[in-house]
Amino acid sequence: MDAVLSSSSPQEPLRIVIVPWLAFGHLLPYLELSERLASRGHHVSYVSTPRNLARLPPLRPAAAPRVDLVALPLPRVDGLPDGAESTNDVPDDKRPLHFKAFDGLAAPFAEFMAAACADVGTRSHWIIADSFHHWVAASAAQHKVPCALLLPTAAIIAMPGQPPEHSANGEAEPAAPDTVPRYERKALAHAFADDGESGMSTIQRWTLTKEKCALAVIRSCVEWEPESFPLVPKRLGMPVVPLGLLPPPPDSGRRAASTNREHATVRWLETQPPGSVLYVALGSEVPLRAEQVHELALGLELAGARFIWALRKPSGAAVLDDGAGMLPPDFQERTRGQGMVTTGWLPQMSILAHAAVGGFLTHCGRNSLVEGLLFGQPLVMLPIFGDQGPNARQMERKNVGLQVARDENDGSFDRHGVASAVRAVMLEGEARRGFVAGAAKMQEVVADTERQERYIDEFVHHLRSYNVGGDSTTPLPTFTSS
Repeated sequence: MDAVLSSSSPQEPLRIVIVPWLAFGHLLPYLELSERLASRGHHVSYVSTPRNLARLPPLRPAAAPRVDLVALPLPRVDGLPDGAESTNDVPDDKRPLHFKAFDGLAAPFAEFMAAACADVGTRSHWIIADSFHHWVAASAAQHKVPCALLLPTAAIIAMPGQPPEHSANGEAEPAAPDTVPRYERKALAHAFADDGESGMSTIQRWTLTKEKCALAVIRSCVEWEPESFPLVPKRLGMPVVPLGLLPPPPDSGRRAASTNREHATVRWLETQPPGSVLYVALGSEVPLRAEQVHELALGLELAGARFIWALRKPSGAAVLDDGAGMLPPDFQERTRGQGMVTTGWLPQMSILAHAAVGGFLTHCGRNSLVEGLLFGQPLVMLPIFGDQGPNARQMERKNVGLQVARDENDGSFDRHGVASAVRAVMLEGEARRGFVAGAAKMQEVVADTERQERYIDEFVHHLRSYNVGGDSTTPLPTFTSS
C-alpha cells in the first residue's frame, strides 16, 4: 500500500481535507475514504457539523490518530427544525432552508482554511469537496490549494441529456445506453430550477464547484460501470480518478452478525431456511408516501416470500413507533410467520451476510448496492430519486435483479408489480438462478479487496503527481481496468 510512505521514502505524508455533503449516504463512505488514507500514513481533516460528526461510527484505531474531525457550526435559519444538520433530519419541504444553512458554513470554513494555510507545516496539500460545495472550492482557490470534485455515480453523469457535455472538438459526447422514464426526467428537471430560499439551483452549485476543481474523483470503477465510466471524463472535460467502491471489509457482516446475534431480527433469521428471506430496506432518507407503503406491503404479502422489512416513517405521517399505523389493516396478523417488520435500527450488514437471506429489495442508493452485492444478494429494485434510477437500470442490464414495474408518467407502482418482481428474484427457479449468477459476478468486483485497495493507492499517486501550478508531473489516467 502506497509504497512512497515507507520508512526509506523522503516523501512526507499528504495533508488532505475532505468535506462531504450533509447526508449519511455521503458522510459514511467518505469517512471510509478518510480512514483508508489515514491507514496509509496521511493526515485527513474530515469536515462536517457537530451533530453529524457525533453520529458517525467510531474511527478504527489504526486510523484514528491521523483523522481530525473538524466541527463547523451549522447556522440557525428560521423555519429549519432545531438540530436538523443532515438531510435525514430535514422534511422535503424544508430542503431549501437546509441548503441556505449549508451555505452559511462558508465563513467558518474560510476561517478553518486560513488557519490551516497560515503555516507551511499545517498547510493542506489537497481539498476534496462534494458536488454542492462551491464555497469550499472557492476557498481552496483563494489559498492556492488544489481541489478535487467528488462525483455521483457514472451512471447518472453519462445518462442521456445530462449536462454539461464537453469534448475536445466541441461536439457532444455519446451517452451511455439508457432509457430514462418520463417521471424521472421530470424529477431531474428540478435540479435546474432555483431552490427557493437558498437562491441557487443544484446544477448551479455543481457548476460553480466544478469550475474551480483540478480533477474529479468518483466512488466507482470501470469494472462496476463499464458502459458509463469511460464516458465521464469526456462529458466533464476534466480528468476523473476512480476511488474504487470503498466497500466495508468482506468479513465485516459476519463479524457484525456475531456481535448482533441477540438482535430480534438475527434471532428470527436463525429459524428460517437458507436463502429464503428477502431483506427490504429503502434507506434512511427515502420516505415513501403512505399509499406507497401500503402497496409495497400488499405486494410482499401477495408474493408469498419470507421477508424482513426495515420500515421507515412514511412522508408526512405521524405514526406509532411499532409501525402499526403505517401498514394496511391486519397486515402484520396476516403475515405473521411469513415476515417481520421493524421501524427501529437494524444491523444491515449482519442481515445481508446471513445465510437465510436470499435477496435484497433496495432503492439502489450506492451504499446499499455495494453492501448488498458484497454478499452476492440478487436485487429487487425500487429506485426513488437522484442517481437511483440510473443505478437500477445499470444493475438490471447486468442481470443482477429486476426492477418493480412503474407507471411511465408518474412513477407509481402497485402491489402486483411488487409481487411479480419479488417472485422472479426469490421464488421462480430459472429466473432466480440467473439473478443469483449475475449478483455473484458483481460480488467478485466488490469483494476483491486487492483491487479496491489498489484504487486507493493509485488515487494517492495521482494526488502526489499533481503540481499546485495546475500541471501533472505524470499523465493523470482517467480510469483503470486492471
